[in-house]
Amino acid sequence: MTIAACRRWFSEALKRPPGDAVAAAAGRVLQRGMPTAPSPPSPATVGSGRPARRGVSVWLAGPIGLDAWGAMSERLAWDVSEPGGRPPTLVICELERSITVGRLGSRRDIDLTEEELTQRRLRVRFTGRGGGAILHGPGQIHVALFATLEDLGLARHDVGGCIERMEAGLEGTIRRLRCGAARDSGCHGVFGRTGLLAAVGMAVRRGVVSHGAWLNVTRTADVYSTSDIAHRVRTATGSARGAVSMSSVEVDVQRRVRLQDARAAIVEQFVDAYAFPASHIQAGFPLPVRTGGDSREVFSRVG
Repeated sequence: MTIAACRRWFSEALKRPPGDAVAAAAGRVLQRGMPTAPSPPSPATVGSGRPARRGVSVWLAGPIGLDAWGAMSERLAWDVSEPGGRPPTLVICELERSITVGRLGSRRDIDLTEEELTQRRLRVRFTGRGGGAILHGPGQIHVALFATLEDLGLARHDVGGCIERMEAGLEGTIRRLRCGAARDSGCHGVFGRTGLLAAVGMAVRRGVVSHGAWLNVTRTADVYSTSDIAHRVRTATGSARGAVSMSSVEVDVQRRVRLQDARAAIVEQFVDAYAFPASHIQAGFPLPVRTGGDSREVFSRVG
């Protein structure tokens, strides 16, 4: 008998005369409590009362310009901040040849004149992320994470825990590529035998994480070797080490390393590092890429 049928039966029974046996039985049952339908568990909570963890949406994308990426990252940060909005989003892409400077960096970290930057078609952009000056180009993978700290299983102000997991994912990725990796508790990033292999530059605003890290996988002749450009851009690590030059995994291991192997390792290690309950892998960018109209200024500032 359904709950609704039971309620109708009790309603009819109570209309009988007071001495009626059926009415007396119904009264005794009502004194113990009417049967009620069980409350379904809320999908938004778990047994501890905290919001349930959501899976991560992984996007394997290609190259993108600075202006297009700046607009997309702002939109993604907004989308994940909305209640019930976009789930945690991990974008793996490559930035165009350029230099970006975070809050720890300055123009002094770039030992190139404006004429040299123009000749090499290297734009410099000052951004609101953490970290220092980073040289971008082919052979480097950008790992960008967009999520609320709660969606990452962290307290609202646990920025240190978020960076710790980011660096753990980078270290695991480098080790999966059969390259030695080490972290220093006094600074950000992951180091190899020849220098800094992965730089971290995150931004956390009102409990929302954006940006992420950059991993140098292969050495690229036109960016990291010609005129020794890589050693003329120094990345601040927030420690007594000061600003250091970045190396690459290929330089460290002295053998060829495929970018697709690095991308696969990033997905595996970051899902483990942040303990995501599930991952959904897709190709391309999560939003339409704006093409054309990029600024040609050598120096610019955003964020």
